[in-house]
Amino acid sequence: MTESVRRDASPEQRVAEWDGDHARTVDADGEQVGVDPADLGDEDLVREMQSLHRTRLDTLRHATDSALANHLRRTAELETEYLARHPGREVDPSRLRDA
Repeated sequence: MTESVRRDASPEQRVAEWDGDHARTVDADGEQVGVDPADLGDEDLVREMQSLHRTRLDTLRHATDSALANHLRRTAELETEYLARHPGREVDPSRLRDA
């Protein structure tokens, strides 16, 4: 799996590029950041997503550029894994809009 990060971009733009079904990135030392979402069980995956969503607004408003970039990257990784595992997820009809 090829890992790619835009090194010429500002920290908040260094969100992982897509490589197939997963988003991946590495830190400045070339190490993968965070546990691979594919290695997480379903409960751990959902717990990690809940944690990120709980801290989203605070991170957006008050975190450093690099912390925000990491938050965005990790959210993309976890949500991509969730969607890969649950492609036929149940959609709540009350959340649909008339076309």
